[in-house]
Amino acid sequence: MQPLVTIAVPSFNQGRFLDDALASIFQQQVPVEVFVMDGGSKDNSLDVIKKWAPQLAGWRCRTDDGQAASINEGIALGSAKFVCWLNSDDWFLPGGLITLLSALQSHPETPAVYGRSWNVVQKTGKRAPVWVEPFNESRLALRCIVSQPATLIRRSAWDAVGGVDGQLHMAMDYDLWWRLYRQLGALHFVDDFVAVNRDHEATKTKTLRYRHYREAMAVVRKYHGSIPMKWWLVRPYSVWVKSIIGKFRMI
Repeated sequence: MQPLVTIAVPSFNQGRFLDDALASIFQQQVPVEVFVMDGGSKDNSLDVIKKWAPQLAGWRCRTDDGQAASINEGIALGSAKFVCWLNSDDWFLPGGLITLLSALQSHPETPAVYGRSWNVVQKTGKRAPVWVEPFNESRLALRCIVSQPATLIRRSAWDAVGGVDGQLHMAMDYDLWWRLYRQLGALHFVDDFVAVNRDHEATKTKTLRYRHYREAMAVVRKYHGSIPMKWWLVRPYSVWVKSIIGKFRMI
């Protein structure tokens, strides 16, 4: 059966999570082609990749130019009509991908669809819904209202905007939603939980919080024209206070 979805799985030293991510993909009732793009991990990632190799459309393990470049590389290797990426520390919920696929096929006018996702704290198992809401430019300018692991994109739309920006390292997904919207139209919201975002101590949003905010604010300025006051009001707490709290928790 021809694959309907191309999935890139960027990974670097995430062997302890990678197995869960791949298992969640292959449990979906959707024909997929999966490309694992590993950045030269030194942990057990290669063992995990080899375990799944018979089901993968392709994989590699070598030094690369970062997450965004790996995503673009993986998507380019495939040919399915719909595309997405799943970070190696996230996973799909059962039936999540078919939910997104059905929505995208039912709304030919939209370049991409996105659903709801859970944020699960690795250390405690506590979960909470990621902040997601129906697509609206003014709301998108206030925060990223699209949950990346819960998205599915038309390949034609992906190709039209050139994939993710390889120069970005923190907000490449936020930037992509803006470019899809500006060039091709609003994304469609699906009010169902379809994926899980794993919250752990090594995520870039925790370890590089200042850089994350700086990139995100630059994205808003670029596509919205100005940065809403909310960013300036929330930034001191989100960047400085949370960063300090996080450091003490890791001691």
